[in-house]
Amino acid sequence: MPPSSKFILAVSGLGNATGTGAAVARLFASQLGYRVALISRPRKEVDDLRDEIERAGGTAAVFGLERYDYESVGTVFDRVQAHWPDGRLKCAVWNTAQWSNIPFMNITQHNINLSVNTNIVAATAFSQAAVKAFTAPGNEEDKGGSLIMTGATSAWRGKEAFGAFAAGKHGLRALSQSIAREYGKEGVHVAFVVIDGTILTTRTQKVFGNREGKEVNWLNDEKQRLSPESIAKCYLYLHQQGPDAWTLEMDLRPAKEHF
Repeated sequence: MPPSSKFILAVSGLGNATGTGAAVARLFASQLGYRVALISRPRKEVDDLRDEIERAGGTAAVFGLERYDYESVGTVFDRVQAHWPDGRLKCAVWNTAQWSNIPFMNITQHNINLSVNTNIVAATAFSQAAVKAFTAPGNEEDKGGSLIMTGATSAWRGKEAFGAFAAGKHGLRALSQSIAREYGKEGVHVAFVVIDGTILTTRTQKVFGNREGKEVNWLNDEKQRLSPESIAKCYLYLHQQGPDAWTLEMDLRPAKEHF
């Protein structure tokens, strides 16, 4: 574990702490010594993740949200700064999503609202707060930072029964492009990562483990699914890119994924 840094990583969207968000938190703490702000709805698994990082010699704190709405998400960084008054946000990862698989004629206003509020409205509040922190006055070498957004195949194309989800992810992708063009010159590196495939987590093992058309235990084959740890390494790579060669969009998929 490297020496503790004054820099802060904020990760929003941790689920049951077995996926991408948790892997990113662990890696940035262990490789960079960053303080880790875990932004999540209250969950024991997230508290356990904090304890795990601290037992390993890192620094982490949980910042609970009852809901992902504009006001709640927009003010969470004030709580982070109050908790670490000498710290500075250096990387913010928006990993929160609202997934749905609903035939088009069954989509309701409620379904659309959930997708838009999470993937666009709350993401906007998160991004505004992150950009404000990245560009705040301070030492020139400390200014700037990385805003990394977790996307999905639906950010590129709509598919049958994925209209509501795709609408939200298309919006998130457009948001990332706009922020990059407006704030890149101020040292804000925006990266949108398209996850094109199934990520191995306890949840996906339960839901997709016996997917029709797939062989038994297909999720144990690294060529057929993504691992959170491998995704996290890509996020670290994006964060460490120099300003002479920034990636705006990256797509990740396992070797056997059809695309």
